[in-house]
Amino acid sequence: MNDSSELRYSEAEALTGTPHRPIRSFVVRAGRMSPKQMRGASEGMARYGVAFAAAECDWSQVFARSAPMILEIGFGMGQTTAQIAAAQPQVNFVGVEVHPPGVGNLCNLLDAQALTNVRVVQHDAVEVLKHMIAADSLSGVHIYFPDPWHKKRHHKRRLIQPPLVSLIASRLVPGGYLHLATDWVPYAEQMLDVLRAEPQFRNSTADYALRPGWRPLTKFENRGINLGHEVRDLLFYRQ
Repeated sequence: MNDSSELRYSEAEALTGTPHRPIRSFVVRAGRMSPKQMRGASEGMARYGVAFAAAECDWSQVFARSAPMILEIGFGMGQTTAQIAAAQPQVNFVGVEVHPPGVGNLCNLLDAQALTNVRVVQHDAVEVLKHMIAADSLSGVHIYFPDPWHKKRHHKRRLIQPPLVSLIASRLVPGGYLHLATDWVPYAEQMLDVLRAEPQFRNSTADYALRPGWRPLTKFENRGINLGHEVRDLLFYRQ
């Protein structure tokens, strides 16, 4: 979810100083929402939602407790988020997603499982990281199966780019981790190159990591495996 106003510059802007339209890693599609998802997106967000603000957020006040905090970027329909949060009640989780059906669905899952350790921000994750998350404050960041933007001309839209990885590192506590997963091998190779080049990170292994126990298999992932896709996990720690 790259905000190119700082992360990438066009030649025209460099020459003229004129702002250009940001290149983002996501497209908000007007998909159908079920009545239940609509209720989750309205009533559920009243309970779990945190409005975007261009100011640092006091997350201990939001959660009414101080605890390690993990940020998930692009949680999709939220099943993985809810499952991980249920297994780690001692951790605060912030999920960031732009697509309304997924936001509504996660809120419904939080209600159904009576989970109190998750908050939801419906906004561009890059802006959330830049403005709402303090430096040296996150224990971990999860990014699972981001859009690989398969076509070469769309690679500039891929989320995992050097400026974003540097920004994430700055928001992690020393020893905090960044965990990525993808089922598109060329994207995994790019991710590995980008993370290896970031001096604030060290790899947990020689190249790709085994799937950590905290990341459950999803329907999406199982479908990809059945189609012959290779799933790659990357687990890096801040120096």
